[in-house]
Amino acid sequence: MEYFDVIEKRFSCRSFKDEKIDRALLNKVLEAGRLAPTACNYQPERIFVCESEEVLSKLKVATRYTFDAKTILIICHLKSESWHRGNDGVDHGKVDSTIVATQMVLASTALGLGTCFVCSFKEALVKEVLGINDDYEVDIILPIGYPNDIKPHNQRKDLKEIVCYK
Repeated sequence: MEYFDVIEKRFSCRSFKDEKIDRALLNKVLEAGRLAPTACNYQPERIFVCESEEVLSKLKVATRYTFDAKTILIICHLKSESWHRGNDGVDHGKVDSTIVATQMVLASTALGLGTCFVCSFKEALVKEVLGINDDYEVDIILPIGYPNDIKPHNQRKDLKEIVCYK
């Protein structure tokens, strides 16, 4: 699939088939995330692959947006490894995690998988489920799997509404 075809076909999948993703396919998605650019190439991202029924069940307490996916990726960053802007110390780990997640989302689309960005969750509960401490910041939850149906791309604003030339 051509790059712009992938962008046009990507949609927020909220209904997944009741089957696990082929491991080789999942590894391609994870590799796309690994190859994502990060600030100063620090690579602070950590990706947790959640597949066990126990973990998936516990995650439903942390967010209602799991859509019964058989695999959920949780993208975090290690605060000690992320780039912090020099003039004000702002941590850019969340930006890096978003870039990583975006590459995985687009790779998923190219491979015939569905995903949905989830940013509404109880971080403390997610950390508890994953067994991680406050050195990590949980950035994005990404349910992933074979979509039940393909949705048309949502209506987007016209380019002139979002771009300003100066």
